[in-house]
Amino acid sequence: MRPPSPICLAPVRPTHSSPGSGPPADGHNPISGKSTLLHLLGGLDRPSGGEVWLNGRRIDDIGERALARMRRTAVGFVFQSFHLMEELTAVENVELPALLAGRSPRAARRRAQELLERVGLDHRARFPPSALSGGQRQRVAVARALSNEPSVVLADEPTGNLDSAATLDVLRLFDGLHESGQTLVIVTHDARIAATADRLISMRDGAFVDETRLTGGTTGRLGALAGLED
Repeated sequence: MRPPSPICLAPVRPTHSSPGSGPPADGHNPISGKSTLLHLLGGLDRPSGGEVWLNGRRIDDIGERALARMRRTAVGFVFQSFHLMEELTAVENVELPALLAGRSPRAARRRAQELLERVGLDHRARFPPSALSGGQRQRVAVARALSNEPSVVLADEPTGNLDSAATLDVLRLFDGLHESGQTLVIVTHDARIAATADRLISMRDGAFVDETRLTGGTTGRLGALAGLED
């Protein structure tokens, strides 16, 4: 069975763009609503109307404690600015969600070490974020998002602060996660990143204006598809 398709949410500029043209490569549209949608999907915000469902359960009407439990166990977040705790090492950052979810320190540490090895950073486990490159910090953030084996990983501009080489590393990581069956929802305004998804949803002013199934998706030479390597 094919793994759940990675989805990209991309803005469409209010002017000089038409539905179906794909996301703009030359700027961020702060009013498209894609980050707000991601926050609603992850239970960080509540909708003013409508319903939000996750894993067959409505989540917009549950209490704050239940919502917090859902965020800890069912959703992994990856942010553009990493949001790592500077006073903790890489492995301590990764194990923190598991500890908050009630895992034993030994189990949380073992899981964190496994995830850092998976993202290729086991040799940097004892280093603080300040000693890591931007790409390495984002890979730590991805490992942290996977700590509690979430149903879905929500990534908000995960390569926005990275150079091309680091962007390619993160894309390869996401590709491997997809192939292993992890559901991914990625917000981006970069057409190169959007081109690596299987499904692209374009947004304008808080509404879906286009949906495209991309046959290339995350198969084949990912870096070439994203225009990041020759």
